[in-house]
Amino acid sequence: MPIFKPFRGVRPSEDFVEIFPTHPLDNFSQEEINKKAQTESSYIQMIKPYVVSKSKDVDRNLRKIRTNFEELLDDKVVVQDPSSYYLYEQFLPNKSVFRGLLGLVSVDDFRNGKIKKHESTLTQKKEKLAYYLEKVNIQAEPVLLTYIANPKVELLMNHEEKNVPILNYLDDHGTRHKVWRIDNRLKMKEFKDVIEQIDSFYIADGHHRIGSTALNAKNLQDKNKKHNGTEHYNFVFSYIVSNQSIKIHDYNRLLKDLNGLSEDEFLKKIEETFLVHDKGETPYYPSQKFHISMYLGGRFYSLHVKHDVRKKQGDFNDLDHFLLEEFVFKNILGITDPKTTDKITYCKGNSAVEGIIDLKENVDSGEYKVGFGIYPISFNDLLKVSDNKIVMPPKCTYIEPKLVTALVMYDMK
Repeated sequence: MPIFKPFRGVRPSEDFVEIFPTHPLDNFSQEEINKKAQTESSYIQMIKPYVVSKSKDVDRNLRKIRTNFEELLDDKVVVQDPSSYYLYEQFLPNKSVFRGLLGLVSVDDFRNGKIKKHESTLTQKKEKLAYYLEKVNIQAEPVLLTYIANPKVELLMNHEEKNVPILNYLDDHGTRHKVWRIDNRLKMKEFKDVIEQIDSFYIADGHHRIGSTALNAKNLQDKNKKHNGTEHYNFVFSYIVSNQSIKIHDYNRLLKDLNGLSEDEFLKKIEETFLVHDKGETPYYPSQKFHISMYLGGRFYSLHVKHDVRKKQGDFNDLDHFLLEEFVFKNILGITDPKTTDKITYCKGNSAVEGIIDLKENVDSGEYKVGFGIYPISFNDLLKVSDNKIVMPPKCTYIEPKLVTALVMYDMK
């Protein structure tokens, strides 16, 4: 079973809980980040030297973030708890509820396959995050891990949420965030004992974060002759939720060019692998697996993967993302490595037609030539590729819950 251990969480004090946490930075444009860094007393203000600084001295900027963090601790803007687990629950405006536990997992379990991945990572992004962690030593947003539901864990969480939460925060999207600290020794042992019955964790969101933490740990391990595996850098701040408490959405693709082909030539090559149906100008959301939505030249098309093609792929490589990568990106567009290409842009969906409309607007802008909407993968397919160590292309799943940054943090120092 994978390790899941308590930690000394750092969180905003009561007077600052409404203003310190923020949504992840990739939710904002650079202009919005600049404005927030100037006007808000939030986490973005803490990392201002890195996200808005004009200085090219990256090491100096990162050291300043660490200094800012320690000053916030001294000023009691943020406080550090005793070693604890945390129950964390989200209540969304649409009545969805997500619930799970905050704690630490081991990079060794990630390397040894007890924490299973389903997506490849972008090398440059992982290296950049690892360098950030080495200098700043703060994990401000947990990796989202999932597991097959265990009723004993659910029962313990039911009991715990009857208590008064230590954090109760309404964000500007209308989502209510509640956090309970579990620091009683008997309770922590109860949670530890039932979580140890879980065979594996599966990465739902945060492949780059866990990959960069593992890379940082390796780099520091190589430098540390006294390394013994218990150092703080060996652990990953994580949020574990059961499969009953996640929702998997589509993650769509935009392509900048057609590899020198005309639209008609591109369509003819598509027809070698897919049954193509012209859907006209009405946005088409794929209705099921093996149906892909394509927007090209002002029209939508349904691409239905031919049966003989699926049969040749076998049971493990039959996901739409594999089929699209192999028979369109590689064979037609000449993209051999999606991890390093700048021809693909990834576009988050919402399991509805709105994500397809977003694709259309991007293509209509002229910045892209074609867009592909992909039906969300199922939880069972996610387990299948993870259990069989099949690594999917980057950005195949957009999974809720989406976490805020700096509601609870892990200080690696």
